[in-house]
Amino acid sequence: MLPLDVEAVRKDFPILHQRVNGRPLVYLDSGASSQKPAQVIDAVATYERQDHANVHRGVHTLSQRATNAYEGAREKVRRLINARSVHEIVFTSGTTESINLVAQSYGRSRIGSQDEVLITEMEHHANIVPWQLLCEQTGATLKVVPFDDNGELIIARFRELLSSHTRIVALTHVSNTLGTVNPVHDITQMAHDAGAVVLVDGAQAVPHSTVDVMDLDCDFYAFSGHKLYGPTGIGVLYGRESLLDAMPPWQGGGDMIKTV
Repeated sequence: MLPLDVEAVRKDFPILHQRVNGRPLVYLDSGASSQKPAQVIDAVATYERQDHANVHRGVHTLSQRATNAYEGAREKVRRLINARSVHEIVFTSGTTESINLVAQSYGRSRIGSQDEVLITEMEHHANIVPWQLLCEQTGATLKVVPFDDNGELIIARFRELLSSHTRIVALTHVSNTLGTVNPVHDITQMAHDAGAVVLVDGAQAVPHSTVDVMDLDCDFYAFSGHKLYGPTGIGVLYGRESLLDAMPPWQGGGDMIKTV
């Protein structure tokens, strides 16, 4: 493996060309939001200069260009995480919206007062609050799996808390504070054996590892563009096609109308 040419990498990021307090800017907060390389900035600028139009809304040239770029991006995301079909890739505003979409569309239509949602103690609040709200709305019980002194989930407690009443298991793939990489595949298998579906917060995993949703066998997987050298305000929800097709609409809009 060739050594990493740090200076060559820095040149790809225009924001790093500046000096702060008289010194070259060193940015160490990519876990919160990554900087954008020139290639991303140029791609966004080119779209705004040459191709901006509504997607799936027109037969004119600009709309066709925008639609092709939009659907081309969906195929690239599908390949990135090895989803079965582009129909399993939903664009959102970020990880938070992706999780809320599942909680409010899938969850509210299936969760009752006798049911349980199981999360972990190491979750980002974006994977806690949506489930708290869902449980308040439905009367379901929220249970939390603790982690040990090494920052690893206590799998024995997960097994104890998992039950026939568990409908959803939501967990982070990689902890945003501890860096712990959770055994998602194994947890997913245990959850499926109990009849639960699994949502994975992959915001920290996708930028730093190879993610294969078919290998993980999870039902939903959420992540954001801004942690992945992409623009702020874009995100992805992967969902099994059969589950997405069965989910009721969460938000309404013009794209739902067949005739006017």
